[in-house]
This record gives sequence, structure tokens and C-alpha cells, in this order.
Amino acid sequence: IEDFFQCFQISCQGATSITTFVVFLCDKIEPALSRAVFERTARDIAEDMKNKFPDFKSNRANLEVCILRYLAEQENFEYFKQYLTSPKQFFQSYIERRVKSHCLDGSSRLRMFLESSLESLYGNILSAVSLSTQIVKDKKDREDKISLWLDEFCGELAEVINLPRSELKGIEHQEVTDIEFLSSAMAKSLIDLRDRLIKELADADMSSFSRQPHTILAEHFSGCWQQCPFCGAVCTNTMQNHDGDHQLVFHRPQALTGFKWYGTDHFVIDICSSSVASDCSFRFHDYQPWTPYRTYRNAGPPVSTWRILPDSSMQAYWKWFVSHFRTQLEALYSQKFQGKGEIPYAWHRITKQEALSELERC
Repeated sequence: IEDFFQCFQISCQGATSITTFVVFLCDKIEPALSRAVFERTARDIAEDMKNKFPDFKSNRANLEVCILRYLAEQENFEYFKQYLTSPKQFFQSYIERRVKSHCLDGSSRLRMFLESSLESLYGNILSAVSLSTQIVKDKKDREDKISLWLDEFCGELAEVINLPRSELKGIEHQEVTDIEFLSSAMAKSLIDLRDRLIKELADADMSSFSRQPHTILAEHFSGCWQQCPFCGAVCTNTMQNHDGDHQLVFHRPQALTGFKWYGTDHFVIDICSSSVASDCSFRFHDYQPWTPYRTYRNAGPPVSTWRILPDSSMQAYWKWFVSHFRTQLEALYSQKFQGKGEIPYAWHRITKQEALSELERC
């Protein structure tokens, strides 16, 4: 009877140690798992957007075409103004708008993304429990089985969940000898943990992410965001701090940045790449000297950091835009499309569809 009670006492102590161990460990796992769910979901959403939407399947030039198509379809001058003055911010807001529409369109897509991530990570944890148990249970000569089990467990999860081994020092000296019982207790506790997180995820929204999916997606389209000093078009180099000059394929009418002919309130509708082949001169401020467009680099930064090749071709899109939003542009800059800035009759005949068709071909 004495031996029975002694064994019973040892068994109770072991069960208590395992319960203490499991509760402590799961309390550490739960917030780490929750963070990992949102981190993985953010990446999965960004990848899903790249796979499913033409806007995000290619490079930034392709995305810009999609944005210009969107702007033309909306025909909202305020949107155009935001795009022209703050292109990087507009790109980011456009991506954010598309991501939110995709995830919050009433189809519970965000919840499905989150639950999928949770199930995947939950499976990773169960596998780590099983593998750690298999490795440790046969090491009968080791007295530090729990410490070894934790080493294996954290090592298995290192690439998917941030669960620092150093935070588990408090339980590595628990008197646990029945490793298989420990594994069973962990599995049961993890089921309860998963069920709690599923309930929490039901109320999640885009603000729940510490790193937003649209931010991850926008990083795919990073690059140089310097704007041409004359027309405001964005440098097309894909490197943010690239070597060499800024450059782009198509410049725009200088009226888009408010350029006017000296001594008048008449817009300049020429593009920079045709101006650099002309006999005209420019200056940005009254206190600056005049600089011939042909030697524009002599004006110093920022124009000296640009490579603008002579080219008279102008995209039909911007001809359509200037014609369509003539009144709004005149009000924005308090200038007129008159004199040398008179809009050619041919520009008025360009339809939106013709402008978009040429844009996509280019």
C-alpha cells in the first residue's frame, strides 16, 4: 500500500508538472501564433493579388497603365490631380483600395485567408510537438529531456513562428518524465487555443494587420519616384537610388505642372522632349537666369539630373486629358489655353477609348 501511494504521489506530481508546462508554453504560443497568422495572411493576400489581377502581374509600367485606365474611367479630376502631384502616394492608395475591395467585398475572403493561415500554422505546431517527442522520448540517459524537447520544438518552428527559446527558460526544469503524456496534453491544449483564435479572427479587419498587405504589394513596385521638373512624369528606373540620370519614355504637356509662356497667362502645351530641340528658353523662378532648353543641364539640379532626348511624339492620352479637363486645369493654375497654348483642334477629336487603346499598345 505504501508503494502504491508513493507511485500515486509521483504520478500526481508528474501530471501537475506537465499541466504547468503546457499552460506556460501555450500562453507563449498564443500571441506568437496570432502574430504569425496575420503576417502570413498579409503575404498570402499580396501574392493572391499578384496572381489574379492584371494590374499587379507585371512591372510598375504595367501598373501605371492600369491606373491611367482607372483614372480615365472615373473621369474625376481630383483623382487626376492627386496622381499628378503625388504619384507615389496615389499608387499606394490605389493598391490599398484594390486590396480592401478584394478582401472586404462581402465574400468573407479575409476571414478565409486568416483561417487558412491559422490551420497551416496550427499544423506546423502539431508537427513540431510530434517530432520533438519522437526525438526525445528514446533518450532515456538524458536528464534534461524537457530542455532538449524545447530546443527541438523551437527549432522546428523557427521559420514560421517567432517563439524565442530564451523566453521558455522558466519551464525547462520541470520534472517531466512521461514525454508521450506531455505530447498528448499539448495536442489537447492546442485544440482549445486554435478554437479561441478562430473566434477572435471572426472580428478581424484590415486594421488588425501590423504590416498591411497593400504595403507588401506596393514594395513589389518600388523604384525611383523622381518627377520630371518640366512635366511631372515619373522616372521609370526600377531602382530607388539608381546610378546615372533619371529618364522616362514619354513626357507630357508642360501645362500639367502649370508651365506658362513668359509675360502671359497662357499654358505651355509642348512636351519637354520637343522643347529640348527648340530655340526656346526656360526658368523656374523670376530670380533665375534664362537657360536654353537645348542646354537645359546648365540650369543645375534638378533638371541636370535628367536625360531628356529630343522627341516630338506625345501620347494621345494626355491630349485627351488636356482637352477633356481644360476648364479644371485653367481653374487650378489660373491660366488659359490660349495663344501659343491653344489646344489643337485634333486633340479635341481624340476619344477616351482611342487614348486608352494607344496607351495599352505602347
